[in-house]
Amino acid sequence: MEGASLNDANLTNSYFSSSFIGVNGFGSPAETKYSMMQRMTTSSSSPSLLNDGAKNFSHSTHDPVNSPTSSLFSDFGALSISQRRKAPNPAASEFIPKGAPRMAPMAQAPMAQAPMAQAPMAQAPMAQSSVPAFPSPLFPHPGLSSSTAAALAPGMSLSAGSSPLHSPKITPHTSPAPRRRSHTPNPANYMVPTSAADQGPHMIQKETVGGTTYFYTDNTPAPMSGMVFPTYHIYPPTAPNVAYMQPKANAPSFFMADELRQELINRHLITMAQIDHSENPDVPSEVDSYHSLFPLEALPPPNRMQKTSNFSYITSCYKAVNSKDDLPYCLRRIHGFRLVNTKCMMLVDMWKKIQHSNSVTLREVFTTKAFGDHSLVFSYDFHAGAETMFSRHFNDPAADSFFTKRKWGQHEPPPPRQHAGLLPESLIWAYIVQLSSALRTVHTAGLACRVMDPSKILITGKTRLRVNCVGVFDVLTFDSSQTNHLALMPQYQQADLVSLGKVVLALACNSLAGIQRENLQKAMELVSINYSSDLKNLILYLLTEQSRPRSVNDIMPMIGARFYTQLDASQMRNDVIEEDLAKEVQNGRLFRLLAKLGTINERPEFQKDPTWSETGDRYLLKLFRDHLFHQVTEAGTPWIDLSHIVACLNKLDAGVPEKMSLVSRDEKSVLVVTYSDLKRCFDSTFQELQAAASGSL
Repeated sequence: MEGASLNDANLTNSYFSSSFIGVNGFGSPAETKYSMMQRMTTSSSSPSLLNDGAKNFSHSTHDPVNSPTSSLFSDFGALSISQRRKAPNPAASEFIPKGAPRMAPMAQAPMAQAPMAQAPMAQAPMAQSSVPAFPSPLFPHPGLSSSTAAALAPGMSLSAGSSPLHSPKITPHTSPAPRRRSHTPNPANYMVPTSAADQGPHMIQKETVGGTTYFYTDNTPAPMSGMVFPTYHIYPPTAPNVAYMQPKANAPSFFMADELRQELINRHLITMAQIDHSENPDVPSEVDSYHSLFPLEALPPPNRMQKTSNFSYITSCYKAVNSKDDLPYCLRRIHGFRLVNTKCMMLVDMWKKIQHSNSVTLREVFTTKAFGDHSLVFSYDFHAGAETMFSRHFNDPAADSFFTKRKWGQHEPPPPRQHAGLLPESLIWAYIVQLSSALRTVHTAGLACRVMDPSKILITGKTRLRVNCVGVFDVLTFDSSQTNHLALMPQYQQADLVSLGKVVLALACNSLAGIQRENLQKAMELVSINYSSDLKNLILYLLTEQSRPRSVNDIMPMIGARFYTQLDASQMRNDVIEEDLAKEVQNGRLFRLLAKLGTINERPEFQKDPTWSETGDRYLLKLFRDHLFHQVTEAGTPWIDLSHIVACLNKLDAGVPEKMSLVSRDEKSVLVVTYSDLKRCFDSTFQELQAAASGSL
C-alpha cells in the first residue's frame, strides 16, 4: 500500500494495512514510514481516541454536550476495546463508488448497522491507549477513561486540532494530580530502557495550576526522540490468528458476519416479542412482579393438557419482564400445585447461589393465583433463541429406524457413521465436557441436578449447553417429615451420572430408542463400530453399577486431553467474536455525530428565528451535510461512497486542520474551511441547542 495511489477500484481498501499496528489497535510508525504517513493524510485519517481523552482534561468549563447528565448520550468512557480490521473484501456487498470521487477518502470505519432505536454509546469520547509495535508482546493494557491524556509523558500533550508534525508541549490544563493517580501505562515508557541503572535518580517536579502549586515525583522516562502519535483513529487489518481461520468466502469485511448478526437479531426479536391478549385471554397480563407474559411453548386447549413425563405435573413456560429490574426472565409454571411447606425454600436459596456457564440460574420461586388456580412458578434467567437438545437432535422419527426396522446379524453390522447420519464425535465430547462441568459444580454445592434429560437441556448457538429447570424436583418432592433434607442427595447424584450416560448414549446413537433396555446391546455395538474406545468406556462406566459410589471427577481422566481441545475451540470462538465486535465498535460514535448533525440541519425555527439554520455557523454545517451526502458525479448522477462519508465524519470528530471547499447550492459561493473550524461550529451550535432544551437560555 506504500506509495500507492487510491483509485476507483480500491477506494474501499484505504484502511491502514501496515503503517500503524500495535497491541491495542494503535502503534507508532517507524521512522522510515513516517513520510509515507504524511503522503497519505488524505486517505487514512480519522479521529483519535487519545485526543478525545486529552480534550476532556484540557477543558475546565462545563460542557453540556459531554456532561454525564446528557439525556441523549450515556457515558461509557471506560471502555477499552481492541480494534482490529480485516482487509476489505471487494466481493462483499458494500458501498463501492461507481463514479470519480470529488475528494480522496480517508480511513474507513463501519457505519452503524444497528437500528436507530439502539442505545447510543458514550457522549464523552472513549479514551484508548496507543502502544507502539514491538516484536515481543507487552503486558495487557487496562481499561481507560478520560484520564488517558494525563498519563502522557511530561512535556507531551495531544490536542484534537494539532497535526502529527506539531511538537509536543505541556499545557497548563494538564494537572499533575490526575497524572500521578493514573495507572494507565504510557506508551512512551516502552521506548526507553527501564532498568534502575538507566532511569537515574527520581526528580521532584513542580507545577502551578490554577493558583495551586503541585510537588510530585515523576520517574516516567522521557520519550524517545522522534516518536509521534497519530491524531486520528487507526484501523489495522484483521489479526493474523483470526485471518488464517479460513473464513467464509465473500464474508463482510467492514461489518460483523451475517450469521452472527442474524443470530443476534433473532435473539432481540424473541426478547421483545409480546402476545396479543385479545387472542390469548387465558394468559394474564401480570403475575406477581412480572408482566408482558409471552408463551415460549404452544399452549394446548385446557381439556387436552397432559402431564409431563419429567415432573408428573402439567407445566407451561413463559417469557416475562420483571418490573423490579426491567429484565426478561423465563417463568416455569407448575399447574395446580399448592405449596404447603416453605421449608423447601432452604434448597431454593442453595440453588440461587449456583452461577455456572452451563446451567440456567434459578432466581426465585413463588406461588400465584393469577392463572385461576394454585400455581407454583420458578423464575430462571432467559436465554433468547435457545432450543432443547430433544428438538435439535432427537426430533427426527427416521433416526429410530436403525433400532425399530433393521435387524442386525453377525454378517450384517450397523452402517458406518458417515452413512448412518450420526453426530461427529468431537461434538459429543463437547457436550460431555459442558454437562460434566455443570454436574461437578452442582454436586460440589451439595445438590443434585435431577433433570439431566434431553428435553431439559438447552442449546444456544451451535454447541453451547445449559441445564434447565434445576431445583424443580427439590420443591415438588420435598418431604417436610425428614429432618435432614440433604440426606438423599448422594443417591440423587448417582442418578445424575446414570442420566448423563443415557444422554451420551442417545447422542452417540442419534436416537432416544438407543437407551431403551431392549436396544442397549445394539446401541453399544453401534458405538463401538463408529466411535473411539474412550467414548465407549465412558458410557459403560456411567451406565454400569459400580462397587463404590461414583463421582463426576472419575470421568475426567476418560475425557483426557479433549479438555484442551474444547478450551482451544472456546478461545478461538472468543477471538472471532472480538474481531466482529471490533468491526462495529465505532458505530456508536458515528451515529452520535449524525444524530447531533441531524438536530441542527434544516431546523425550521429556533428562538423564534426562522432563518437560524441558514445563517452563521449553521450554514457551514448545512453545506457540510451536502458535501457529505449529496455529491454528484460529472454526469450528474449521485455519487455514493461509504468511505467518503465515514472519512469526513472521522475528520470532523477529530477536528483535523485539513482544508476543504464547501460549495453553495447555487454554485455562486465557495467557502474554504478546515475541519477544526467545522468542529468548533458544530460543538458550539449543539451546545446552544442543548442549553435551550435544558432551559438555561
